[in-house]
Amino acid sequence: MQVTTDVNFIGSPMSNLESQVTAARAAVDEMVETSAVCAGRWSLPAAPKKWSPAQVVEHVARSFEEAALDMAGQRSKMPNLPTPLRFVARKLLFNRVLARGSFPRAKTNKAMDPKTGPESPAAAGLRLDAAWHTFAEACRTRSAGSSLAASRTFGAVPLADYVRFQEIHTRHHRAQMTRQ
Repeated sequence: MQVTTDVNFIGSPMSNLESQVTAARAAVDEMVETSAVCAGRWSLPAAPKKWSPAQVVEHVARSFEEAALDMAGQRSKMPNLPTPLRFVARKLLFNRVLARGSFPRAKTNKAMDPKTGPESPAAAGLRLDAAWHTFAEACRTRSAGSSLAASRTFGAVPLADYVRFQEIHTRHHRAQMTRQ
């Protein structure tokens, strides 16, 4: 599958932001491909209290959409932490994920915990693509005025790092789909 960001960022050679956007889009494309492999167990959770592949896709799609809202300074379903706690969340989660390239085991907040997901792997591709475009457009808009993402969870962080965080998040959940 061809990887396209559908978003142009200024920078030559390829900017760090553009390379992170490309990597995040590749993670989305890989999740779409993995969805097709999961067709036979699409709506079946791997175990009690675990998500089905459909729910994993919905969680990732919501994450992209809510991150886009968060970046735009709009109300989102991401945790809205008081400023002093943003520093703690940035140090204990955000920076740790970036440094290790992986997510720790954790539970998500209720708003990001999907009850269902797309009806099929084909619908999952459409859902992820739409969510991706929302996020990529928010990145493009944000990059025009600042190199920082203003997260209500982590505070001001480099935009390229915020995109990388989303890429790592997507790959984390894609790996869950392959282990089921």
